[in-house]
Amino acid sequence: MTKYESPFEKASAQQDHDDEIDLRQLLGTLWAGKWLILALTILFAAGGVAYALSKPDIYQSSVLLAPANEEGGMGGLSGQLGGLASLAGINVGSSGSNRTVIAKEVLRSRAFLADFIERHNLAAPLMGVKGWNIEKSEWQYDREVYNPETGQWLLDKDGKSQEPTDWDLVKAFKLKHLSVSENQENGMVTFSVKSLSPLAAQQWAQWLVEDINEHMRQQDVAEAEARIDYLENKLTDTNIAGMQQVFYQLIESETRTVMLANAQREYVFKTIDPAVVPQEKSEPKRALIAILAIMLGGMLGIFIVFLRSFFKGDAKPEEEI
Repeated sequence: MTKYESPFEKASAQQDHDDEIDLRQLLGTLWAGKWLILALTILFAAGGVAYALSKPDIYQSSVLLAPANEEGGMGGLSGQLGGLASLAGINVGSSGSNRTVIAKEVLRSRAFLADFIERHNLAAPLMGVKGWNIEKSEWQYDREVYNPETGQWLLDKDGKSQEPTDWDLVKAFKLKHLSVSENQENGMVTFSVKSLSPLAAQQWAQWLVEDINEHMRQQDVAEAEARIDYLENKLTDTNIAGMQQVFYQLIESETRTVMLANAQREYVFKTIDPAVVPQEKSEPKRALIAILAIMLGGMLGIFIVFLRSFFKGDAKPEEEI
C-alpha cells in the first residue's frame, strides 16, 4: 500500500532537494576556484605583513588630571564678592568648571599649539624625522627634508622650501599626536600624546600640562591686574565714602587673586597620574593588520570565484542556442 503524499509535502521535499543541490553546487564552485582563493589570500597576507612591518612603532604617554581646587582661587573669590563686583560693573571671574572647559578648548586652539610647538622647538621632530633610534635614543632625521646639522629645511624638486608653516605643524600635532578626553562621570581629564619616540611622548605630555596651567594662570593674573588698575582709577574719580569702601574691597579681592594665582603651580589641572615613558608600543597592531589582510584576500577570492561562476552560468544557455 503506497503512502499518500499531499501536494504540500511534495513541494517541501522538492525544495529540500533543490537546496541540497544548490549547496553542493556552491561547495563545488568554491572547490573549483580554490587555487584562486588561496593565491589571493597568500598575496594579501604577504602585502599585509609587509605593510605592517614597514610602519614604525608609535608610543603613547598619557597623564590623568583633575580640575584644580577652586576654593582659594578665582572661583572662590567670585562667589564671595560677586555682589560687590556687580556694583562696579565688572566680572570677577568664572567658575571652576567653566575654567576647566575653557582650558581644554585653549589647549586645542591653534594659537596655543603654535606657540607650544615654537617654544619647545618641535617643528623638526614633528615634520622632519622618519623614525627613532632606540639604542642611541636619538631621532632619525629625514635628510631629504631637514638637515639637523645646520637646522635648515631643504628644498624639494620644484625648488620650494619644505619648511612647514604653523598651520601644517598644528594640523599634524592635532591629528597624529594629541588626544584629549574627559570622563563625564567624575570630570577627570586625560591628555594623551603619541610619538615615534617614547621619551618624546612622555616629555610632550608633561609640557602640555605645565604650559596650559601656566597659560591660564598668566591670563587670570593679567585680567586681575587690569581690573585693579581700573578700580584704582575709579577710586580716584569718586569722593563718595561708600563707593570708596566698595572699591577698596574689590581691589583687595583682586590682589588676593593675583597672590593666590602666583602661588598655585597647578592652576587649572592637578596631576593625578603623571605621564611616564612607555615601554610598549601602542601602534601599529601588526597581528591585527595581517589578520585583516588575510580575511580581505579570502573574501575577495570568494567573491571573484562566485562572480566568474555567475557569468559562466549566464553564458551557457546562449552557447546552446
